[in-house]
Amino acid sequence: MSLLESISSPADLKQLDRAALKGLSEELRAFIIDSVSRTGGHLASNLGVIELTVALHSVFDTPEDRIVWDVGHQTYAHKILTGRRERMPTLRQTDGLSGFPKREESEYDAFIAGHSSTSISAALGMAVAAKLKGEERRVVAVIGDGAMTAGMAFEALNNAGAMDANLLVILNDNDMSISANVGALNSYLTKLLSGRFYNNLRSHGERLLANLPPIYELAKRAEEHVKGMVTPGTLFEEFGFNYLGPIDGHDLDALIPTLINIRQLKGPQFLHIVTQKGKGYDLAEANPCLYHGVGKFEVGLGVRPKTPTRPTYTEIFGRWLNDMAAADPRLVAITPAMCEGSGLNEFAERFPQRYFDVGIAEQHALTFAAGLACEGQKPVVAIYSTFLQRAYDQLIHDIALQNLPILLAIDRAGLVGADGPTHAGAFDISFLRCIPNMLIATPSDENECRRLLTTAFHHDGSSAVRYPRGSGPGAEIETTLESLPIGKGIVRRQGKRVAILAFGSVVTAALQVAESLDCTLADMRFVKPIDRELIRELANSHAALVTIEENVVMGGAGTAISEVLAEFGATLPILHLGLPDRFVEHGDPAVLLTRCGLDAAGLLASIKKFLPE
Repeated sequence: MSLLESISSPADLKQLDRAALKGLSEELRAFIIDSVSRTGGHLASNLGVIELTVALHSVFDTPEDRIVWDVGHQTYAHKILTGRRERMPTLRQTDGLSGFPKREESEYDAFIAGHSSTSISAALGMAVAAKLKGEERRVVAVIGDGAMTAGMAFEALNNAGAMDANLLVILNDNDMSISANVGALNSYLTKLLSGRFYNNLRSHGERLLANLPPIYELAKRAEEHVKGMVTPGTLFEEFGFNYLGPIDGHDLDALIPTLINIRQLKGPQFLHIVTQKGKGYDLAEANPCLYHGVGKFEVGLGVRPKTPTRPTYTEIFGRWLNDMAAADPRLVAITPAMCEGSGLNEFAERFPQRYFDVGIAEQHALTFAAGLACEGQKPVVAIYSTFLQRAYDQLIHDIALQNLPILLAIDRAGLVGADGPTHAGAFDISFLRCIPNMLIATPSDENECRRLLTTAFHHDGSSAVRYPRGSGPGAEIETTLESLPIGKGIVRRQGKRVAILAFGSVVTAALQVAESLDCTLADMRFVKPIDRELIRELANSHAALVTIEENVVMGGAGTAISEVLAEFGATLPILHLGLPDRFVEHGDPAVLLTRCGLDAAGLLASIKKFLPE
């Protein structure tokens, strides 16, 4: 039995000496590389926090002590050490382990974390709750340097420094973006500064000098300057934290004693560690971006280029963006830290002066775009549906209220598969269509996506084009930049009795159903403005209507059609099909669509059951 196989819970770690913990870390690293190669998942980020995870679970009394991970794609070692090693082959698979922390999955998962920059806020709430209940629980927030680009993290830091709660924030600096000041001297100083002697001396000194304000202020400034000579923590000290670090996040001889010392301290503590993404796997160390999220691969060969098939919607958008930028010098592209995921790589190379990655800061991204638009630029904000949710006020107040000509290119609309409910684009039609001045388009294939992007870009107002993850049905793609009539759908098939009004990605499956049942099929193209005349025409010429969308039914495109019918006084039966009123779990996209009844067979069954006699 290997050392790793003997670990069934964090309690087992406390029986191991330092040398054994180092050996366990290496076994963990090899296990994760092998496991992810078989299932796919997030690799580089997990390899970077193995020693930190081992140290945290060996020092803190989890699950009584809480660890809040930010973001959750660095929790594979955490899952393995907390009793889920044997389930790792099911990671991100249908009905398997989630790729993120999940409270329903384990008592060790203190908080869900699919979106970034939430850990400090959540951990502070937990620490304050412990204080209110008179409990001695310790709470740790682990946040990456990338997540520190979001304003919410600093809002939480500002609040936490004034709360006097027992909170430890660990900054996992894995891109050397804050400091490269790591070494034996710095590790020694951090252990010294986190120790009881220094902190007791510090607190006694504060009490002694409290009645002598000028001397107290002088001593405080002297301490800041001395620490500032060897640490970059002045900013965090100003927030009210006791800053410690930076130290090597892969050195258990530095991590464990420091964490033991910090666990004894009261009040807000801030530990800065430096780690390497992809640590221990040469290919991931050399290209952590490529190995951030991977499919299945051979460990010895690494991730191999995929055989080209049909282009994805993301690639369609990227090509369109380059073509439109060449045609219109006013076009600028903005992404909140999703350059590759949103298809902006080539644009960033070809038009570097017109490309802006603002970090994990969706709110800022939209208001920044608003400022650009006020000065005559034509911003295109490339953003995932799930991340647009984080900037709702900015969309309403800063963009739509002023009807600024900004295009939201919304990727990952609908279900997203393995990433699950934290990343699903299930709500954007509902939360967008209630906003005045918004144009909302839903392309049904690759060519329509390109043409609707052009339409929205030329629209003199706020607009959004939503498209799914992955490839489309394989439509022939035109290279011209031609618009479509705004607010006009198209009848794809003329049939009898029932008319199906479909939006976006579901049109292909809906067409199969329409042919099977001899129904009329309309590709509506636009949710807003919706094609009222087409709706009236179909209502007058059919016995019933069916609406289909890959969005929640509540407040979605189908609801918009019902509103139009009510205005016309139409009373014919109508069936709304879409995503259910629940969070759809992770898994194979085709299986999830089947479970939601949105594949061709499910649609056929629902419509047959609905059909009037």
